[in-house]
Amino acid sequence: MPPQDGATADFVVVANRLPVDSVTHPDGSHEWVPSPGGLVAALSPVLAQHHGCWVGWPGTTDDSLSLEPFRTDSGILLHPVSLSAADYAEFYEGFSNATLWPLYHDLIVQPIYQRSWWSAYRQVNLRFAEEVAKVASPHATVWVQDYQLQLLPGILRQLRPDLRIGFFLHIPFPAADLFRQLPWREEIVRGLLGADVIGFHLPSYANNFLTLSRQISGAAGSHTGQPDELTVYGKAQIRKPDAAIVAPDGRRVQVAAFPISIDLSSLGHPTAEDISAIRRKLGNPDTIMLGVDRLDYTKGILQRLQAFEQLLEHETLDPDQTVLVQIATPSRERIKQYQQERARVEEAVGRINGRFGKLGQPVVHYLHRSLPKAELAACYAAADIMLVTAFKDGMNLVAKEFAAMHPDGSGALVLSEFAGAAEELSHAHLCNPHDLESVKRAIFNAVYSLSHQPEDAGRRMQALYQQVHTHDVNLWANSFLSFLTDHSQGGMS
Repeated sequence: MPPQDGATADFVVVANRLPVDSVTHPDGSHEWVPSPGGLVAALSPVLAQHHGCWVGWPGTTDDSLSLEPFRTDSGILLHPVSLSAADYAEFYEGFSNATLWPLYHDLIVQPIYQRSWWSAYRQVNLRFAEEVAKVASPHATVWVQDYQLQLLPGILRQLRPDLRIGFFLHIPFPAADLFRQLPWREEIVRGLLGADVIGFHLPSYANNFLTLSRQISGAAGSHTGQPDELTVYGKAQIRKPDAAIVAPDGRRVQVAAFPISIDLSSLGHPTAEDISAIRRKLGNPDTIMLGVDRLDYTKGILQRLQAFEQLLEHETLDPDQTVLVQIATPSRERIKQYQQERARVEEAVGRINGRFGKLGQPVVHYLHRSLPKAELAACYAAADIMLVTAFKDGMNLVAKEFAAMHPDGSGALVLSEFAGAAEELSHAHLCNPHDLESVKRAIFNAVYSLSHQPEDAGRRMQALYQQVHTHDVNLWANSFLSFLTDHSQGGMS
């Protein structure tokens, strides 16, 4: 299918969501407001340089809103893909987040395998691919993002064989034995193999995919290279032979690891007064612990609250001098498992405050909403200990944002060993979130190091800061795109 008449682009980013939010003003007027994140910040210069296009769903099923393509102030073309309420329920809430999400996070909850959801997933991926085929210039570079669009590379390869296609998975990729539960496993693998390069956060995720590709008969041609030959691009400077799969059409599909990171410039610079103001609001405690998560069952929020409660109960922590701030951003609130997780978390918050709080002095400060970036940055800077206790996480950028806000070496990070960030942030206090004693021990060690071993605590935090400072989101994006250019035919020059 050749590009259609109208604006086309040499570089196309495809994601489930456009980087904008719909805002309706009191007078009834409507506006699209930018919602920049790390990915947007990293790719915006490339999109602007190449008159690029971002294809995605605008986040609304309201048919009354205009869904015509439009340009941002920097000249980036935003190309909306419409989703109906049924699409949202079956493609997004259903197959993407009640089937794939729990499967890819090691079955923390049981995935639901429903054929109507799979049908919707296929249809929406086809719709996205058709829109990309319209806007991509001849030999353009297309970068597909994340688990909602895993069929898109294969469909697009059939529609537009001239394109250079990259795919990046922003969540973990499970062990082959788990993935093979999926009734549509061959179709997903064939879809991914439409790309020239498939990127993962960690070598272990890439190895899981390579193992899977060998096990699924008829889905993936032959495998070349050994998993231990994977290079971590954007991290390792020595380039070794790359692992690849020979797809059924004879193309060599490269598989590599590219650890994502954060946009340092977007965090801002809280002032000393900003930090002091937060500590005053919290009663000027000796120790402020902070959790910042989507309210998701993979994040281990309930387990960290239970660990905190037991440390208070055993008088390891002083409730008069310690507070925990938990920011839990609303997420997928129509899905049953998320509703249940919210109820359990909020019950635990109430119980802990009932047991250990005082009038006007809760020991847990709980916010079920997102914070503006500047206020969140001030919270990071004010906190003494960051708690990241995810059962499974592709990377976890919150841990990196906290480290970035402590250039003076203050603070400590408690980090799940099952978060992808643990491979890079090895100087954190690592814990097993499935083991409450391990979580308690890591929290205690972080508190003890700050109060009794400040030099060691400072060295740890400086190491975390340096890692994040030298490996930012721009390095990640440039590493992937350079690798894609080197390992495919055609595409932008």
